Amino acid sequence: MPRYKLVIEYDGAPFVGWQRQDNGPSVQQALEEAAERICGEPVRFHAAGRTDSGVHALGMVAHVDLPKTLPDGKLADALNAHLRPAPVAVLMAEDTGEDFHARFSCIERRYLYRILTRRADPALDRGRVWWHARSLDADAMHAAAQVLVGHHDFSSFRAAECQADSPVKTLDDLSVARCAEEVHVTARARSFLHHQVRNMVGSLALVGTGKWSAADLRAALEARDRAAAGPTAPACGLYFVSARYGEE
Repeated sequence: MPRYKLVIEYDGAPFVGWQRQDNGPSVQQALEEAAERICGEPVRFHAAGRTDSGVHALGMVAHVDLPKTLPDGKLADALNAHLRPAPVAVLMAEDTGEDFHARFSCIERRYLYRILTRRADPALDRGRVWWHARSLDADAMHAAAQVLVGHHDFSSFRAAECQADSPVKTLDDLSVARCAEEVHVTARARSFLHHQVRNMVGSLALVGTGKWSAADLRAALEARDRAAAGPTAPACGLYFVSARYGEE
């Protein structure tokens, strides 16, 4: 069967996450039901990342094996036609080799976290940013974030339900920058622990308000204890931006 690589955009608000679950609709379910209408039989999508409920994607990569061959552009159009009105869009679909796997072939994942810092709560971006009514010092956050870059035991930033074999990860980049009324946190790594990005952002927000220093963030990292780090930032501000593969 031909294998297709897809790039997908979605609003995570109405979904329980990427993965199929019994407690509500998922992005994977929406795509698989759309593909079944096209092919006439069940298929399975595999993604580069399993985003949680409420987390969005600008460029999630997935692959699917289909029992029929479709031109690249036609597959994307057909899937989008059957996905409507769900807030999921296939931006690209192309034929790829059988050795490509959206999850296991991925060598880098990139996330963006958006924090809106103003007194007025969001009207247009409600559910798409973390509204923080207090100002945040983005420069202080960026300087402190460098403590977390590199090869570390990230137990302090790991969710209790995380199923990863080890808490040790290599964080390639963690950057913080102000963009008008927003503070953007970007993170790049081969892989992340469950809630790692959101937990790092929650701790960096403490730095941004002046409650923590870079030394406090380092102490939290070295404690290897979730209770030592800051709160978990809300899911609504997190975006899966892109996945990178060896041929790119």
